[in-house]
Amino acid sequence: MRRLALFLVAFVLPVLSVAPAAAAGGSELQATHTAPAAHDAHAAGPGVTPQQALDRLVEGNARFVAGKSQRPHQTAQWRSGLTTGQHPIAAILGCSDSRVPVEEVFDQGFGDLFVIRVAGNVAADDERGSIEYAVAHLGVPLVLVMGHESCGAVTAALSTEAERKHEAPEIQILLDRITPSLKDLATGTPEARVHAGVEANARMSARDLVGTPLLKERIAKGELQVKAAVYELATGKVRLLD
Repeated sequence: MRRLALFLVAFVLPVLSVAPAAAAGGSELQATHTAPAAHDAHAAGPGVTPQQALDRLVEGNARFVAGKSQRPHQTAQWRSGLTTGQHPIAAILGCSDSRVPVEEVFDQGFGDLFVIRVAGNVAADDERGSIEYAVAHLGVPLVLVMGHESCGAVTAALSTEAERKHEAPEIQILLDRITPSLKDLATGTPEARVHAGVEANARMSARDLVGTPLLKERIAKGELQVKAAVYELATGKVRLLD
């Protein structure tokens, strides 16, 4: 019940509170949020295609890597336009690691990305529900699962079962969600196995999301893309996976 109450407060009630204003003023929600579009090439809003959203992320990451971040959508005027609603261009399922701040990595600002972060970027029930909310209620055209190099959760999941049993029960549950992605990894150095494991885990989370009926339907209609990627700690580059 507590989780349901938090979900209602965080997601459903803000949507319901906008409805009367939209009904009274026609397209007040859209007009308020997209008002900066005339002079802001990065303005978020409805009508963005999956490829356009992906291009936005790729371009933003290129600026970040080059040290030319523009840090858009952070002014008081822009934030004021977000008080009545949001139109993020993508939902990102990333790791909780403090070295991977998602909005910074993609050079995006307030209202641009719907971000879910959890250790190991696993797609368990809560994460899938959050992604489905972003797709169903916010209309995001792109879902990106982003792992990162040297992920501690993947490293721990690659340890022996005896070693994992020393972890707290909740951590063991988390690691158990990662280990299925690692069963077919080739032998190699610990570093190579972590590198391959990070990719395999990101791909598995993406597959788990694609398997949900809602996302599968939107993908079939061409309204949604689901991608997997890996963030490189040293370069800052986000590498898209096939």
